[in-house]
Amino acid sequence: MNLKNNYKNIITKVISKVALITLNRPEVLNALSKDLITDLNDALNIIEHDENLSVIVITGSSKAFAAGADIKEMISKSFIDLVNNDFIKPWEQISFCNKPTIAAVDGYALGGGCELAMMCDLLIANENTKFGQPEINLGVFPAAGGTQRLPKAIGKAKAMDMILTGRMMDAIEAEKLGLVSRILPSEGFIEKVLDIALDISEKSLPALQMAKDAINSSYENTLSQGIVYERRLFRSSFSLEDRKEGMKAFIDKRKAVFKNS
Repeated sequence: MNLKNNYKNIITKVISKVALITLNRPEVLNALSKDLITDLNDALNIIEHDENLSVIVITGSSKAFAAGADIKEMISKSFIDLVNNDFIKPWEQISFCNKPTIAAVDGYALGGGCELAMMCDLLIANENTKFGQPEINLGVFPAAGGTQRLPKAIGKAKAMDMILTGRMMDAIEAEKLGLVSRILPSEGFIEKVLDIALDISEKSLPALQMAKDAINSSYENTLSQGIVYERRLFRSSFSLEDRKEGMKAFIDKRKAVFKNS
């Protein structure tokens, strides 16, 4: 199944082993509508099952990664509507991707946009990026993982500050607190992110997936449980042909050629 490029709300592009997904609702700062999430999840499903693709990069425009949920779709919903139809649940698909995911955040990442970025494995920001959870100004609060992931990323005090006041945080503060993996210059931003993605894509995909799984498990387990799980995955990596190739290439002083096997 090949990655399509006829979506209404996203633009897709393949660069070697990297799939680039650009959120494309510029007229509303890439607000996360139901249709946009449907398009995004369709593309993610195709990428996950494509053996030729190893890394997923999600980005927006130079003005906004995503400015949150589409309020026009939400305003008429009632309590029972949300009980019967959890419209946020589909947003979470990216957090279940087995392949490495990178949020390339340029401009505003607010509300659901900030939460979507936090669902990715790496969050790389432009120097002009602003993060925020301003839902409190609408009489609600973050509910796509914002009250759970943000404290784990930046600590309880800062998360309380952001969520209760609705204030925005710049990229420098976000990197100091651990929300952001790296800050890159505005000029050539997406090209630099793709360079990082391409570098990751040249590694062994099974090893990348095991490493990602081990890191994510640290949020769910105690340290002792996590160490046991890590060790099991490490032993499993010795069944990989890529492990043999990587070690042999190191001894031979050459670049490893991984075959994802």
